Amino acid sequence: MSETANLHDLVQSRIDIFLGSRESILAQVGADLAPFSAFSREFLSGGKRFRASFCYWGWNSVSDGQSDSDQDLAAVVSVAGALEIFHAAALIHDDIIDNSDTRRGAPAAHRRFESLHRDSGWDGNSDPYGRAAAILLGDLLLGWSDELLDEGLAALAPELRLAARAEFVRMRTEVTAGQYLDILEERAWRSRAEDEHLLRAEQVLTYKSAKYSVESPLVIGALLGGASDDQVSVLRAFGLPLGIAFQLRDDLLGVFGDAAVTGKPSGDDLLEGKRTVLVALARTALQPTARRIFDELLGDPDLSADQVSSLQATIRESGAVDKVESMIAHHVESATTALRGADLGDEATARLLSLAEAVTRRSY
Repeated sequence: MSETANLHDLVQSRIDIFLGSRESILAQVGADLAPFSAFSREFLSGGKRFRASFCYWGWNSVSDGQSDSDQDLAAVVSVAGALEIFHAAALIHDDIIDNSDTRRGAPAAHRRFESLHRDSGWDGNSDPYGRAAAILLGDLLLGWSDELLDEGLAALAPELRLAARAEFVRMRTEVTAGQYLDILEERAWRSRAEDEHLLRAEQVLTYKSAKYSVESPLVIGALLGGASDDQVSVLRAFGLPLGIAFQLRDDLLGVFGDAAVTGKPSGDDLLEGKRTVLVALARTALQPTARRIFDELLGDPDLSADQVSSLQATIRESGAVDKVESMIAHHVESATTALRGADLGDEATARLLSLAEAVTRRSY
């Protein structure tokens, strides 16, 4: 496979075919399920497909793409599609938890269901209806991700199938645990010792995002290709620090990102009160009075544009942005060092290095 676009097309086609097979089931249940089908397709159309790419190049790195034309490639594409469906489910649930209005520049799932309720003139309040319907849509996609994973694994040797599924299950557990730790820190941070805030923010970052964004997709792909223990270790040594760098960049985007680029309002993480590494570093650098004011504003959903700008300026002036940029550079260097001299395919290694650049150099 010579072009990343080809992989994106293959994954999108596989997802579309799979959704078509499940939509026929929904249609048999009743016409009222049409929004589930429509919203599923919208949330699974396009996107950067980073997880699918890491899965494919993890597989290619240990197989040299020797099976590009046979059932092994079909298996990898299906598993990559399953990772993308899992990601969509996680985003839907994340937006409900964070009470986010938008995702990728469009209304979040629960907001779409709220609009459906209002526009249809149904009884009751649109807010709880939208949240309940979106929870169910996210749950449905979680189940579908598991079904597509099984379809991809079906033709593989039992030992490959079991290894890949074990990593997928581990990833799913870690993401859920990380999501809980995230909402816990937003509520419990005042009860924590000041010297614990950074460590707890790093724990959330690792399990909510870093491992499932890069490390697990890489390892799952490699296990599909029959990777040795040493190859898996190398890919973990590459994937985890790169995943951390990826999320650190995302945290910067959550505070300073251009809405036209990120699809979310600038400063969205400030309104949601995210207790990120960036925030922990900024708080550590502030004097007590400034920290108290910062804490009073952070997490207020009614912040004015001027207050958001003030918080952004405070974070910049604290030196936290420079520290996060330095952390990103350090983790990227750790990741790329892990690949040097590794027993992996040359083309895949080059592609993985290119992906490392793509996921960590996004502008804000």
